[in-house]
Amino acid sequence: MTDWSPWERELGARAADLDPALRRYFGAIPVGSVGRGEGVFDLVGTPRRWLWPMLALLALDGLVFPTWQRGVPFVIVNRPTTRGTITATRTFRFADGDRVMTDEVGITARGLTDRLGRHGTVSSTLRATVVDGHLELHSTGATLRLGPLRVPLGALSPRVALVERTDGDRQHVSLTLELPVIGRIYQYAGSFSYAIEPEE
Repeated sequence: MTDWSPWERELGARAADLDPALRRYFGAIPVGSVGRGEGVFDLVGTPRRWLWPMLALLALDGLVFPTWQRGVPFVIVNRPTTRGTITATRTFRFADGDRVMTDEVGITARGLTDRLGRHGTVSSTLRATVVDGHLELHSTGATLRLGPLRVPLGALSPRVALVERTDGDRQHVSLTLELPVIGRIYQYAGSFSYAIEPEE
């Protein structure tokens, strides 16, 4: 374990401006512990069904899912790694069965980086800002993994926007994913409770 999480390394002194609950969520996780959250997404997916075949391909690696559902229970588990990164496993309890989304956040020479999917199919660089105690993340570029190759997507990079905020003892998250020309292709938003717990 490191004394700083990837988000804290990216934010530096700005991390102190986060709401206390968000400082816990985005802070370092002690050895032998995990961060565990449980809640409900008000909505997940996209109502644009013509996008579902493309999302079905991305779902094979646990990136996004071809669906449009409301009131979806979910569990998120954040784990520290020996590489100084944080892996997140989100289990969506859809009406037709559970689906798992995974990603790994770390710091590279490019800054805050998120490897998406079980095999890191897409890597996105992110810009983090603190606004009124909330954390906002916006993607600044992306690369596609094709076997041993890393292909920069340039102007074709998906645009990710994420906002994390707190309201009493609940944490709220909102994520949107957009593609150039096509527009919004995926989203989720909801709230959850979160605590640092011993690893089972």
